Amino acid sequence: MWPAKSVPRLLLVNRFAVLDVEEVNTDICESIDASSLSFSILDRTTQPQKPKWEKRLPKQLSVNTLDACGMSIILLIEVSTTDTSEVHSVKVLLDSRAIGNFIDRDFVCTKGINTWSISCPILVYNVDGSSNKAGQISEVVDVVLRYRTHSERTLLAVSSLRRQNVILGYTWLKDHNPEVNWQTGEVQMN
Repeated sequence: MWPAKSVPRLLLVNRFAVLDVEEVNTDICESIDASSLSFSILDRTTQPQKPKWEKRLPKQLSVNTLDACGMSIILLIEVSTTDTSEVHSVKVLLDSRAIGNFIDRDFVCTKGINTWSISCPILVYNVDGSSNKAGQISEVVDVVLRYRTHSERTLLAVSSLRRQNVILGYTWLKDHNPEVNWQTGEVQMN
């Protein structure tokens, strides 16, 4: 301990008074009905917290399943599942009119790829603005896409694509900004 001479005077004096304790009126507490409170623990438990990966998903998507007379770029890539590490070769349509990245429901079922359910289904529209007949997106797959030397982990929305197995849309193209040679169909990743 410090000798009394070396301790500053302010530390030796308690400058704070003890707070007065008021008696609680129990009549008021008993008259409050718990159901009249504007919040409760039940409200928090009925709305589960979304995992981080689900918070990144958009509230609506736009899909286009047409390959307009061969005027689209189709790549051969590998899709590797993150949970089982199964690898599948798949043709991918690059489509700047689609908003989001998609995988065909039939392809997922045929290959036995595991899906993740999402708590809030995502609305899906066609390029013309009409609602997609396949309905809302309620599942996604977590995969690693590999194209030449490029690889990335991504979530693909599971939908009925009919003619395509995977569609990478505008958001993917904007993020990666690949160099496309439209004459040869070659795609170089930046």
